[in-house]
Order: sequence, then C-alpha cells, then structure tokens
Amino acid sequence: MDRARPHARRPHTRRPLAALLTATALAAAGVTALTPAARAADADLARNGGFEAGLDGWTCPAGTAVTSPVHSGASALKATPAGSDNARCAQTVTVKPDSAYTLSGHVRGAYVYLGASGTGTTDVSTWTQSAPDWQKLTTTFRTGPSTTSVTIYTHGWYGTGAYHADDITLTGPGGETGQPPAPPTGLTASGATSTSVSLSWSPAAGATSYAVHRDGARIRTVTGTSTTVTGLSPSTAYAFQVAALNDAGESARSATVTATTSAPDSGGGDSDLPEHALVGYLHASFANGSGYTRLADVPDSWDVIDLAFGEPTSVTSGDIRFERCPAAECPGVESDAEFKAAIRAKQAAGKKVLISIGGQNGQVRLTTTAARDAFVSSVSEIIDEYGLDGLDIDFEGHSLSLDTGDTDFRNPKTPVIVNLVSALKTLKAKYGDDFVLTMAPETFFVQLGHQFYGSGPWGGQDPRAGAYLPVIHALRDDLTLLHVQDYNSGPIMGLDGQYHSMGGADFHIAMTDMLLTGFPVAGDAGNVFPPLRPDQVAIGMPATVNAGNGHVSPAEVVKTLNCLTRNTDCGSYTPHGAWPSLRGLMTWSINWDRFGGWEFQRTFDGYFD
Repeated sequence: MDRARPHARRPHTRRPLAALLTATALAAAGVTALTPAARAADADLARNGGFEAGLDGWTCPAGTAVTSPVHSGASALKATPAGSDNARCAQTVTVKPDSAYTLSGHVRGAYVYLGASGTGTTDVSTWTQSAPDWQKLTTTFRTGPSTTSVTIYTHGWYGTGAYHADDITLTGPGGETGQPPAPPTGLTASGATSTSVSLSWSPAAGATSYAVHRDGARIRTVTGTSTTVTGLSPSTAYAFQVAALNDAGESARSATVTATTSAPDSGGGDSDLPEHALVGYLHASFANGSGYTRLADVPDSWDVIDLAFGEPTSVTSGDIRFERCPAAECPGVESDAEFKAAIRAKQAAGKKVLISIGGQNGQVRLTTTAARDAFVSSVSEIIDEYGLDGLDIDFEGHSLSLDTGDTDFRNPKTPVIVNLVSALKTLKAKYGDDFVLTMAPETFFVQLGHQFYGSGPWGGQDPRAGAYLPVIHALRDDLTLLHVQDYNSGPIMGLDGQYHSMGGADFHIAMTDMLLTGFPVAGDAGNVFPPLRPDQVAIGMPATVNAGNGHVSPAEVVKTLNCLTRNTDCGSYTPHGAWPSLRGLMTWSINWDRFGGWEFQRTFDGYFD
C-alpha cells in the first residue's frame, strides 16, 4: 500500500535485446550447413502453417488468426507482444532422429523470430529486425540421434507491437508415430477440498502427455503425472479417469477413481469473521492527503482494521517497530491510552484489529535466521503491547524475490521465503487458532506467476515474479484472508489466455477467478497452484481515485460481486464457478474512503446487507 498517490508498476521480465541478438547470432554461426532444399521424399510436417484453420495445432496465448494482411490463402497469424511477453506461438512436430530439416516462414513486423528448439543438436533461430512487408525467413537443423520431436515457434519482441506470420513450413522426413501408449495405472485422488481434488498416477511408457476425464468428459491435458482439478461443487462425488497420449493417439482410459469434495469449511484461522467481511487499512503511523482518522471514529461496517504500518529498523534486520503518528503530522491524533481503549472497544464489538507489516516504504528481507527470530520477537511485542488480533503481511517492492534456480513453489529454497514462512508459522503456533493472518500482495507477486515465476528457466526475468506463491501455499491452512491488491498493476494474463487491465469489473473477476480456480505456474499445466477456499479470499480495490490506480465505480464493484458470487453480470470474462461464500472486499484505505464520503463502505453494505 502506498503512502502517497502511487503510479502503475509494469513487470520487467525481458532479456536484454542486444544480448539475445548476440546469442542468436552465435548459435547460428555454430550450425553445420545442411542441404538447403528438401529432398523429394520429404514432407511439410508443420500443421496448419498457413493458419487457415485459425490457431489449430498452435499454442499461442497472445495470437489470433486474421484475414488481412496475409501472405497467401485466407488467413495469417497476428500476435501482439506485451511488456512482459514476447507473444510466442509454437507447435511440437514429430521428426526422425539424425535427419535434416528446413524451417521456413513469411513474416511482417519489427523483431520477428522463427526457430526450432529441442532438436537434440543445436537449437536454431533466425530473425528480422524490420519487415514492413512480407519477408521469408529460413533456417536449417539436424536432429539428434534420439530426437523424435521438435518444437517450432515464432515470436516478436517485448513491447514492440504486433507481428504477422504466414505459410510456416517444416520440411524433412516424417517421424514414426508408432502405437498409442498403454493406459496409465495407479490413478489416485487425494487432498479433496470443497472445490478441488488432486489426482496423481504412474507414468505410461511412451506417453508425451495425459488427458484427464471427469464424469466421462475430457477436461484438460497435462504433461506431468499429477494435476489438481478445480472449480468443483462442495459435497459432490466425481468420477475421474486418465488416458495417455502420444503422436499416435490416445490410450484407453485408466480405471475410474471416485472422489467426493468436502463441505464448505471455514478453517484456516477464520476467527469468527462474519460471513462477508469488509477489510480496510487505517493510516495509524503517518498522514497523507486523506487526513487522519481516529480508530474510535471508524464506522462499525469495517470488520477487519489493519493498522498501517509496522516497519523494520533496516531492510534486513527483521526488527519491526510500530510508531504511531505524531501530533505535529496528524492533528487530532489520540493518546496511546485512547488508542488502546479504541482497540478493545472494536474487539468487544466483534471487530479484528491487526498490525500490518511493510507497505510501500517498509521493505522487509529476512535473509538470515537471526532476522527471522528478530521478526518473531518484535512483532510479538507489538501484538502484546496493543492486544491485537493478528498480523497482516503487506510486503511490497523488493521484500520478496526468488533466488536463481528456485523454481518449485511447493518447496522453496530462497532464504527470504523460507525464513518468512517459518516466522509466520511460529507466530501462528504461539497465538493459537484464533490468530488472524492476512496477506495483501500485489498482482505482480501472485497472478503474474501464471506466466513467469522467478528469474525463469534461462534467467533474465524479474525474480520477484510470483514470489508470494510459495508463502501463500505454505500457509494456506493457517491463512485467514488473502486480499490481493487489484490496483497499481500492469496487464496480467488470466486463465482465458487474454491480458486483463485495471479499470473495470473484468480485471477483478479474472484475477479473483485465478485464486479460486487455481492456475498453472509459469505456464506449466502439470504444476498447478491449488485454489484457495472462497472464504479465504477478499478482493482488494482502491477506495477512491486518489488512493491508487485502478479505482472502479460502485457499479463495477457490484458487477464484480454479481459475477463471482452469482454468475451474473459477468461481461467478457466467464469465471470457472460461482462462489457465494467469497469473503468480501478490502480497500486502501479507511482514511481515503472517509475522504470520499464513505462510498466504498456504502457499496459493500448495500450489497451484503
């Protein structure tokens, strides 16, 4: 959360252009020259290379088939890179080992690439810096002695505008498709929640992917041997089967396993919150243009009040201090005795008062176990001194990032992640089941993990991308509320493969659907971040246009709630379920809402009363 009016932050995940061009040139220089023309027996192995059948055969989240301009035929590909995505379109093709291939295609645009990976020898690519009209790109490669498939692709460059591609061909000897694999064995179901079931099975020899079937219908394809099926209804029995896939086709289905989802559960430190809660941050340690609001003057509509902020003595000390706003900065500030009395009065009325750690200026990096222990000790002192109900983690900026090579959100290795998880578990154990634990990450640290996780398999990405995911996952059984800040955000790709931007209900619906449905991390369908329970999720919104970028009108707030809780008023995005038990709304901030005439509070009260 920002103390002053913030500006939007866009993700930076691109590799340096000069470095990539140099690497491309070096790779091309090392390729042994191959026969430039395809032999008579060779065939074009690319599927739908002219995009006459739309995107059939291609994986292309940022692309679409267009009718103009085209190189030939009736269609071509148009793909638009974003600030954090190069609009890669790819397909996997069956090939023969130790064989020569020629990859060609026609492209238009600036910085357009055509290449092949997984060759088993030297992966290749070719590119053009500028093609105002159709330009042919061609490259060649030889497969390795055991290579049976390669991935061909085209992509643009980050933020440089749309590119077009057409008539992509891969000529060479066709691979042997063989026989479909045997059916998978060992299918088991576990970890059922009220809305999800986890499945796992034994690998099938020769399988390249697996088709998951629910109640007889195919629902997804994954490359690994496990997946979490989300968007299910509580207290419902489902029948699951899995089939193995390769280039020759699909196997028979596995034996059926039945799993029943649980009833809606309010565990995870619910701590007697109302069915639908309004959460707000109270400027307790500073003032800004919204003016100071005494805790006793906060209306009864606010169910969770986050005192902003506790901040560290230094970034890596772990020593958190909460200094109340001085009278010179906050005219009318109450005394410590009055402040503590107001906390007790709120708690007597059933409200929860938490200390929020971090914010825009409070960078916290628990790089050592000593910092972890100092965090536990100092936060405990604040909680005990003021008699608070719990803790809100609002780590922003560079507080959380992932070390290079830390790619598994289920088993993090980065010290700042591991130490934070340990500290929060210690605090939860110390104060017991009634301890309220909430988190307020930005979309960059959560939903962006659907595309990018940490520095990525080749490095060069922003290591903060998705960095909250291992913390949320490790503490999901202890977490009372997650209220992601759906503001001050760049465009984020949703589960529909489209980019969503702030300013309307669509953004909130898409971002919240990801939390309640679960999502593949870094685009890996076999590595899914499981969904949270709807009672653990509140939607974070700015209270006024002054509070942060991404403010929406009351009408858009109502559309958001209608879509997510009732499946009505959904607009262009269709969520994967309806969640009547969605906990509620969070806003930055109570002070700004008072400044705006309590518009946000009135919208919440009008909807849930």
